[in-house]
Amino acid sequence: MKKLLLALAATTMLAGPAMAENVKLGVILGFTGPIESLTPDMAAGAELAMKEVSDSGALLGGSTVESVRGDSTCVDAAAAQAAAERLITSDKVSAIMGADCSGVTTAILQNVAMANGVVMVSPSATSPALSDIEDNGLFFRTAPSDARQGQVLAEILKENGVKSAALTYTNNDYGKGLAESIKSNVESMGISITISAAHEDGKGDYSAEVGALAQAGGDVLIVAGYLDQGGKGVIQGALDSGAFETFVLPDGMIGDSLPIAIGDGLNGSYGTVPGTDSPGAAKFGEMATAAGFKAGPFSAESYDAAALILLAMEAAGSSDSGALKDKVEMVANAPGEKIYPGELAKALAILSDGGDIDYVGATAVELIGAGESAGNYRQILVDGGKITTTKYR
Repeated sequence: MKKLLLALAATTMLAGPAMAENVKLGVILGFTGPIESLTPDMAAGAELAMKEVSDSGALLGGSTVESVRGDSTCVDAAAAQAAAERLITSDKVSAIMGADCSGVTTAILQNVAMANGVVMVSPSATSPALSDIEDNGLFFRTAPSDARQGQVLAEILKENGVKSAALTYTNNDYGKGLAESIKSNVESMGISITISAAHEDGKGDYSAEVGALAQAGGDVLIVAGYLDQGGKGVIQGALDSGAFETFVLPDGMIGDSLPIAIGDGLNGSYGTVPGTDSPGAAKFGEMATAAGFKAGPFSAESYDAAALILLAMEAAGSSDSGALKDKVEMVANAPGEKIYPGELAKALAILSDGGDIDYVGATAVELIGAGESAGNYRQILVDGGKITTTKYR
């Protein structure tokens, strides 16, 4: 009997380590392109969650987590799809943290992720069209839809006494969806949109676009574009010509690189970016500083996106997307013990024991509908050449 027990113990000891694996997560973000100044901190946020889980030794019997990066470019659908194909078929990632911009996210989901049954959790794709897209239960996002952002911006314009506004937007899925939401919500507040005109990214001269916006006029110019590309060019052109003095900046325009590039002319402009003043946000900020990166726009959403994937794996008892997809909303929402940044080991232990968690994370995560984020916003003001926070909504 003693020999039998020893043999069983030896077998168990051998079986334990065999259960562990090197789990690979894809991180698909625009490391080049119109938001490239934002993506280093976004990737660092996601990889902070991965390191926290790896260091805990508590995922799926001691599995480690490896980040495999791919460049979405933010705007080139073909390049984004190629990056996703490589991550899935060559690197064998279990799931994808990303993509970032709405157009490339849609392309990857429809043409790559669904065909391979791979879960995607985007930290920043905000197009309202993604709310109703066919996704086979594979797509989630930790940033709220622009249907909500349009409402918040309209409220802010009303509170600031704006009577009329010109609107320009980047000519892609993100820009079009956001512009439609802004226009309908602003007009419902009794504010006139004098013009709604698209602009292309990557141009060296935006004088024609600025001329049309100036002719239409308005108390402010709403720029639904990208901070490192066309949006920046339109603002600079408007300032150079004296067409507008105050700019309203939705989330794609929020980042330190814009006030640095534009200078004092941006002071007094205001806008919105997903964010919350929850305890989790403060904790994440401390963790980011300790890890050597800034808790910039969408970095907290990236941490939460990676964390949700990994916690869903533990809840499913598998790193396979086919299993974990059904657990994402379960770990994100009540009932269960609330989980904040830095508590992923605790969450994994609860799940391993068959318990329930309510992942609050860095952005007060609450998934509604088909994997939608309920959403919170940080209202910003450019003051003294810096982006400052005035309130949360």
